[in-house]
Amino acid sequence: MFEKCQYFKHRIILILILLLLSCTSSDAPAPLISVEDFFRNPQRSNVKISPDGEYIALLQPWKTRKNIFVHKIGGNDIERITDAVNRDINAYMWANDERIVFVQDYKGDENFQLYAVDYNGRNEKQLTSFEDTRIGLIDPLTDNDDEMLIAMNKRDKTLFDIYRIDINTGVTQLVAQNPGHVIQWLSDHNGTVRIAIAKEGLHYQVLYRNSEKEQFQEILRFHYVDQFLPLCFDHENKNIYVSSSVGRDKSALIEFDPQQKKAVNTIYEHPEADIEHIHYSKPAGKVTHAVYYTEKMHYAVLDEQFGKLKAEIDHRFPGMQVIIASHNRDETRLIINVFDDRNPGTYYYYNRITGEFIKLLDICPWLNPDHMAVMKPIQFTSRDSMTIHGYLTLPKGKVNKKGLPIVVFPHGGPWSRDKWKFHQEVQFLSNRGYGVLQVNYRGSTGYGKAFLKAGFKEWGLKIQNDITDGVKWLISEGIADSTRIGIYGFSYGGFAALSGLAFTPDLYQCGVSYAGISNIITYLENIPPYWSIQKNVLYEMVGNPELEKDMLTRASPYYSVDRIKVPVFLAIGTHDPRVNNADGYHIRDALLENGIEVIFMEKENEGHGYKNEENRLEFYRQLEQFLADHLGGRMEED
Repeated sequence: MFEKCQYFKHRIILILILLLLSCTSSDAPAPLISVEDFFRNPQRSNVKISPDGEYIALLQPWKTRKNIFVHKIGGNDIERITDAVNRDINAYMWANDERIVFVQDYKGDENFQLYAVDYNGRNEKQLTSFEDTRIGLIDPLTDNDDEMLIAMNKRDKTLFDIYRIDINTGVTQLVAQNPGHVIQWLSDHNGTVRIAIAKEGLHYQVLYRNSEKEQFQEILRFHYVDQFLPLCFDHENKNIYVSSSVGRDKSALIEFDPQQKKAVNTIYEHPEADIEHIHYSKPAGKVTHAVYYTEKMHYAVLDEQFGKLKAEIDHRFPGMQVIIASHNRDETRLIINVFDDRNPGTYYYYNRITGEFIKLLDICPWLNPDHMAVMKPIQFTSRDSMTIHGYLTLPKGKVNKKGLPIVVFPHGGPWSRDKWKFHQEVQFLSNRGYGVLQVNYRGSTGYGKAFLKAGFKEWGLKIQNDITDGVKWLISEGIADSTRIGIYGFSYGGFAALSGLAFTPDLYQCGVSYAGISNIITYLENIPPYWSIQKNVLYEMVGNPELEKDMLTRASPYYSVDRIKVPVFLAIGTHDPRVNNADGYHIRDALLENGIEVIFMEKENEGHGYKNEENRLEFYRQLEQFLADHLGGRMEED
């Protein structure tokens, strides 16, 4: 009897151990994480080091708005230096060792104005205050502590001129007036504007001058389908580094001689991907690396010292994605952001001279990476034999990852792409029990010119077919429960959501359009004034509402609204400068007239997407409820 009791005792202990191991394994079911934890403002984010390397600035919530705080490296105190209460501060930079500049808009209208404040919170000043005017940074003038170059459409709302602005007084001086067709400017390392990209019909011109005293002269002409993006001058201010797809499919990093009017060197090209961006090191006087994306982000190492640095960081953080988020003037002190698909990110400080390597902060310390789902790269073949890439995130802890409810999550743009990274919405949806499908449909960027061009004039047509084919692939693989599929997207993704409901009405059980387009014709008629110079190119890429009205009507879900037969959630911002909010009213009314269940949300203090925390939380709580009602996912109160 004693031996039998011992046997059962050991069996019970073994079962308990196995249960404990299963609960702590990497694929254990995730606890339900609150909407607030996913979508409230990060504890701290967007860390930048001062030019002298003595201080760091960062964004931290104050009264639910992201404000700028400053901390001395090695010190204990952190000081808030701004008092934004109406809108978050999302973009800022160190102008010099003592002054920080930042931008804000009004209720989401994207007419950003420029402000400046000392690192200790003193001498805050609004530098620009022009009605219906948008400010953009052209050159921080790192060797000039008092001025920077900005672009403004103050003189003509459709065009941007270049001004030199005093960051202490706000006094501006016009340094380059737009002749009426320039869409981009580039200055050299001395702060002289010497390159302009101008538009002429369906071609672009590269205009060049040696000095401000000279007139711009054309040195190259290229078709709108090509890319020729000047990035920076070389250390002698002679040649320019360019991301170019002229004469090739994938954008490569080239060196271009404006005197000879030709490329003199191909520095780096990848057979599968476009160059995303580069880093030019002023201390080294060269480009140290380029970045490109395949399934994940990759560095093309172009400098021996950077190669050593990258190898050292990779050794510290194997398998993680690493970005050098900021550096001081001589690039000896770095701010490094480390993240992956399950980790929102951690910032580190690295002194390359002393070897000091310290953790600064976690962006969202309340989110446990062990509770997040894995984002897996996928690919499938479209109905017309094109290879389509994307990502699939399945709920953590599902023993049988088959027959799942699915949320299809097309990206915006459409000239953009999804990337392998921590994505709050994807993780939120996965945490609620949904598989999440992201499709880099034709027209997505990063895959070359031919793939981009394949999406021209295919809004709601072949682009939508790619998304549909991805859903059908999930069904054929047994991953998706065909009776529990929803589609949700933002901006163009919202258009894709409505298109999915209208053009494949039997595929989805519900749909969500967040700041989404519903009518291509009215969308093109209401573009922001500063897009107007690009209107004929936009017509070539999307469609001409005068000459191709039938095609655009056929491709717009608004004109097929009578085919939609499942519940719809619509969310818009009153001050959206990109998508006319009247379109939201029109499709809402049409759906209601047809007897379709509609959840409608409008925020009067928002634009293209909800930036204020309380609005964001309200939206995602409603999204959670809507999807649970129609797809059966988990909810916070469960």
